[in-house]
Amino acid sequence: MGALIPCDSFAQYDKSKLLKLAKLYKYDFDDSDLIDLEGQREIFYHSCIKDEHFTTLKGISELSHLMVSTGKHRSYHLVYKLLKLALILPVATASVERCFSKMKLLKTDLRNKIGDDFLNNALLCNVETEALVKIENEKLMERFQKMSARREQI
Repeated sequence: MGALIPCDSFAQYDKSKLLKLAKLYKYDFDDSDLIDLEGQREIFYHSCIKDEHFTTLKGISELSHLMVSTGKHRSYHLVYKLLKLALILPVATASVERCFSKMKLLKTDLRNKIGDDFLNNALLCNVETEALVKIENEKLMERFQKMSARREQI
């Protein structure tokens, strides 16, 4: 990700590291994309060095905003895809770590025999608390009541 940082007129820009990063995302970059990326990254680097708008950037988020505002995200779509993946990676990693932390709390030695379905449902309720708070209790009770016939009304 450091290869994309535009500070000091792309002083840390490393074309070989960009290609390595793209190879990590096999589902997003096929073989033809990797070949196209080699040409795009070279042209992108030289066009950004010559453009005065790109010389004063502080981070990759500013780079992505400027690429969209100047339309370079269309010309260098593979470089922009790498940039988006680099911006998403820390958020995705933190989300997965948060889920595993919640799972450690739920699946203790005392509850080690929890079935997969129950564990998935419990994790969903535990991780997505913000979304569940927005659901009204009455609507939830109506849904459960409609799911199957019950002896009593909920």
